[in-house]
Amino acid sequence: MTNPINILIVDDHPFIIQAYKNALDKYSQQGFEFAVTQANSCKTGYESIKEAKIPFDVAFFDISMPEYAEKGIYSGEDLAALIKTEMPNCKIILLTMHSELLKINNIIKNINPSGLIIKNDLTFDELIFAFDKIINNQSYYSQTVIKLVGQAQYTNIELDAFDKQILFHLSKGVKSKDLPQYIPISLNAVEKRILNISEILEVKGGTETDLINEAKIKGII
Repeated sequence: MTNPINILIVDDHPFIIQAYKNALDKYSQQGFEFAVTQANSCKTGYESIKEAKIPFDVAFFDISMPEYAEKGIYSGEDLAALIKTEMPNCKIILLTMHSELLKINNIIKNINPSGLIIKNDLTFDELIFAFDKIINNQSYYSQTVIKLVGQAQYTNIELDAFDKQILFHLSKGVKSKDLPQYIPISLNAVEKRILNISEILEVKGGTETDLINEAKIKGII
């Protein structure tokens, strides 16, 4: 008897978790066997990865979830980066509400997931189709992702982990002059990065509040 396929599902919406389980049930009827671990936040997702006795074969992550700042995990994207390091053979499927070009570009550049689905594209049949391709060692991007990737203005611009931490702490009310207390870079480096982020997000001459608002609109935080 073959070992069950080890699945991790991390999402803070119970109905999405149930949709995943319903899709897996359909495959169970075809003779597949699954061992499912589920979590509902960045903290419980982090713990599930760190405490796993057997590596996960497939992991589903929602992008936007309650953060786990103590471990530098602010989103499902960060969990995906973690599992890539801890379990490099795990197939990653990311689900997001955001359909902005910059956000999708960052996900593909930084994670290169096996599956990337915009929630507005999601139906039960879509989920079944995506899982079928991924379980058979293919990739699946939903239609909105494909359209974005195919756009002529597709760019290599991306934000790194320090940029995202700067935006996160600014959004929590931390002053830019105090950011070196939270991030291991100098104040001069922080200021240069804020200017660079402002250019990337096209917030020129605006305040830090304007920068945070634009980062939220674009799904960066």
